Amino acid sequence: MDLVGIGVLLIGVAFLVLSIFLGRVLNNFASILVGIDKTVEQLPHQLDGILNETGNLIHNTNNSLADVNEKLGTLTPIFHIIGDVGESTRTMSSALMDATRSMKNKDSSATVEQQEKRLGGAYGVAALGYYALRKGKDARGKLDSGKRSHLYTEGEQRAFDIERMKEEAKEAAREGKYIREDVTNSN
Repeated sequence: MDLVGIGVLLIGVAFLVLSIFLGRVLNNFASILVGIDKTVEQLPHQLDGILNETGNLIHNTNNSLADVNEKLGTLTPIFHIIGDVGESTRTMSSALMDATRSMKNKDSSATVEQQEKRLGGAYGVAALGYYALRKGKDARGKLDSGKRSHLYTEGEQRAFDIERMKEEAKEAAREGKYIREDVTNSN
């Protein structure tokens, strides 16, 4: 055997090894294609199931949205009422602010004598309230202790005391007795 024969033999062996290797690779590739074919055959059945579930999901979502829209339709009048109440409240508070502003302007333009008269009246009402409260507690204590026979007499006495306190408050207001020093000095 000469060198050409050995070279051809080596090329033949290499070709045989390459053929065996390519045969195994192609055989593996064929088994992969068979698996893909099985998967593709099952795909329409799986897609049908997925599409049915998707259709059910969309149907349930539409039902939920219809329910939410119905409930919002029920609540819409309540929101309108709340809006109307808010608007009424805003209007009323605006009117109260205007009235307060006008009273403040009137009060700032009042004379010292008018302010003293108002202050004396306020002190008189406070004194009257305090007196009535104290006498009310005393009267409850007396009523609880069984002295109900003097109820009319005590009522007349209280009325007299209230009138006396009113007169004292008017007199104190005229004299400026309850006016603080800083109020009189600022005017």
